Amino acid sequence: MADNTEMIIRFHPVGGEDVAVMTSDFPGPDEAVEAIARALDERRSLILTRARYNREADENAVLINLANVVSVRVARRDSATSGQYL
Repeated sequence: MADNTEMIIRFHPVGGEDVAVMTSDFPGPDEAVEAIARALDERRSLILTRARYNREADENAVLINLANVVSVRVARRDSATSGQYL
């Protein structure tokens, strides 16, 4: 299995600051948006197994509680104007 391209997923929680996670868990943005939407629909957390928080060097597993997230951006590069919104 080929390595997936690293993407930036930016979560904006209610009353908080954006949290950016860099992950290579998904083959592309469409698959990431689909997985996030499914987790939201099923009222469950999103689990990323190959993620880096805040541009750290080490990959870790990250569990994200989507209950208080109001928007999500998925992008191949970190930019204020690129990416899909959910």
